[in-house]
Amino acid sequence: MLKRFVLLIALCLPAPLAMVSFAWAATLGDDGLHKEDWFSITFRDIREDMDAAAEEGKRLAIIIEQRGCIYCKKVHEEILTDPQVRDYIKANYKMVQYNLYGDEEVTDLDGEVLTEKTAARKWGIAFTPTILFLPESADGELDTRQAAVAAMPGAFQKGTFLDMFTWVREKLYDTEEDFQRYHARRIRERTEAGIPNTD
Repeated sequence: MLKRFVLLIALCLPAPLAMVSFAWAATLGDDGLHKEDWFSITFRDIREDMDAAAEEGKRLAIIIEQRGCIYCKKVHEEILTDPQVRDYIKANYKMVQYNLYGDEEVTDLDGEVLTEKTAARKWGIAFTPTILFLPESADGELDTRQAAVAAMPGAFQKGTFLDMFTWVREKLYDTEEDFQRYHARRIRERTEAGIPNTD
């Protein structure tokens, strides 16, 4: 009954207004963070999460967000809704969400037990969203930030976002092609192929 009522109202509105009013909206959790049903729910033991990702043939990526973050909202509503981006990440990464000011327990790679907020301070996270990309394995003396092969602070456009996940997945951080060179090459390749760049 409610669905019919909503549909009836949408049909009565002018077309552009109907599309805006009923566009997809990110689900907010009780903590105020935008939720994706494909994000992994774990005990936030980073070494265990890395091992679990490796068993699935994936890499671990930690996304750190906060309540009311407009850039986090942009990532969830404009980038992660894109099937190409979402499907690539789901196929290749185990994504775990952290709250910049959260109190959930975290076991860092070096074994230190922290809260989400003290872990974020330890790792020098000053901006949300920030995505930390973890290696396949790491030395036990390193903490998560020291072990991370890359960090992406902020909300970028689709091309940059997807290129970063691809660059890490293909381990190009172990080559002389740093991310900026890789991204510039991908922009050229998309342009030459007639694919619109959304960078």
